[in-house]
Amino acid sequence: MVPKDEINRREFLAPAAAGLAITLVPRHVLGGPGYTAPSDKITLAYIGCGTQGTREMLRLIATPDVQITAVCDPVKDGTNYIDWDKTGIRDSVRKVLENPNWGAGISGIRAGRDMAKEIIETYYAKKRAAENFKGVASYADFRELLEKEKDLDSVKIMTPDHLHATIAIAAMKRHKHVLVHKPLANRVAEVKPLANRVAEVRMVVDTARKTGVATHLLAWRSPASLTAVRQMIVDGAIGTLKEVHNWTDRPFWPQQLALPTDRPPIPPDFDWNLWLGPERDRPYHPSYTHAVFRGWYDFGAGSIADMGNYSMWPIFMALDLPVPHSIEAQSSSSCEINDQVSTIKANDFAFPYANRVCFKFAAHGQWPALRLYWYDGGMRPFTPDELLEDGKSIPATGTLFIGDKGVILNNEIVPAKRMQDYRASKGLPQPQGGRGGRGGGGGGGEAEWLAAFKGGPASQGNFLNAANCSEAIALAGTAMRYGRKVFNENRCAPALLWDRENMKFTNVAEANQYLTREYRDGWALAGA
Repeated sequence: MVPKDEINRREFLAPAAAGLAITLVPRHVLGGPGYTAPSDKITLAYIGCGTQGTREMLRLIATPDVQITAVCDPVKDGTNYIDWDKTGIRDSVRKVLENPNWGAGISGIRAGRDMAKEIIETYYAKKRAAENFKGVASYADFRELLEKEKDLDSVKIMTPDHLHATIAIAAMKRHKHVLVHKPLANRVAEVKPLANRVAEVRMVVDTARKTGVATHLLAWRSPASLTAVRQMIVDGAIGTLKEVHNWTDRPFWPQQLALPTDRPPIPPDFDWNLWLGPERDRPYHPSYTHAVFRGWYDFGAGSIADMGNYSMWPIFMALDLPVPHSIEAQSSSSCEINDQVSTIKANDFAFPYANRVCFKFAAHGQWPALRLYWYDGGMRPFTPDELLEDGKSIPATGTLFIGDKGVILNNEIVPAKRMQDYRASKGLPQPQGGRGGRGGGGGGGEAEWLAAFKGGPASQGNFLNAANCSEAIALAGTAMRYGRKVFNENRCAPALLWDRENMKFTNVAEANQYLTREYRDGWALAGA
């Protein structure tokens, strides 16, 4: 039994609320429309206070059902961040805080835990003064945060990819609900030095299943559009589905062609050791951090993890896709000149600029055997004849469903006349214009995860639903890395055949080395 002095607000509220539900006066009567009593709010620790973390935090602080009580980042306060707009973050903060002078006199792009704490406390003091808010705790180390913040419901993880699994598992084992930015983990990995072999992705999912906490991957978006696509396919609008093509215009960051050799000093107020987390020791370099981390095998998971979680996950759900049994990757190469000789440059540390991947799936349920193709770095399928009939070309990003009798581009049968005929045959209304987004660039499904965190039904964006797509994305990263290595050796890699049950490639033993991550002492993962 838990000692009485260790029973926190979360454990106390559930039975109390159940017993008093009939007699409670509605909150909106006490505090006005939209009012949420402090005792009814979800308390949340915000882990990862860089530019994207700040961008999403500016939306979250306005959510009345959420109270951010702690922030965490290895950077205390920095102005050397990289973003897509020199003043975008600053201008957004000014708008939210209603202070046109915020950040005046600061050069560079600022972020870090001090700034996050300042923003939250300023906003709450201005907008929630009646709630007697006590302030935001600040930490460099998420482990210290989880140890000290006893009265905490949930965490939101906005760190670089290599820390997602580590923090999510630690939080779930302490029975905190978890929001995590994509991906769930940045690789399928043998967990060393543990004796058993478990994938990071699967360990995250298994920990969620065993602990029973509510979870949500922030790449989730409503499946409504692909529900309509699924129905078109089931109706036979394009015949038997054969292939799906999905592509992005990423990367939006430089892919590294060489390991850094210079040794700049570690910036003040930056704990480089904590930023590395489970990864191997190496000297600090800014080329590893902030917005460019995603291009490195050790710290990121490439363009496919950046955008594939948004665009491929709905495909997996719409078509009931399992984990693929075959993964083949082809990637761009680069060259270098040494002593007047030009050769292909070996690179086993960073993702290529451009990739295409073929995933194969066996027949399952009502679906035939399928192929799903991924493209990035400017690669994409060629424009189908059906689209040319409308005088259009393939867009920079999108999804193409190809059947033996027709084509669907994104949510529409092409050419347009066939879409009109389909709507007429089904008595469907004409679209009203406008296209749905992806849920705020990572903020998707807020109503769903809030309800789940309060004890309601699981969000559709939960980790269990994300498992198959997440594993496929991690396997793609492995196939890219292996394919690039053998191409440098004047070979072409075959499709890798994946044994899901035994967690290995069966036809190319050499590729299994890229399933392995060697954890630093004290950082090895252990699930629930």
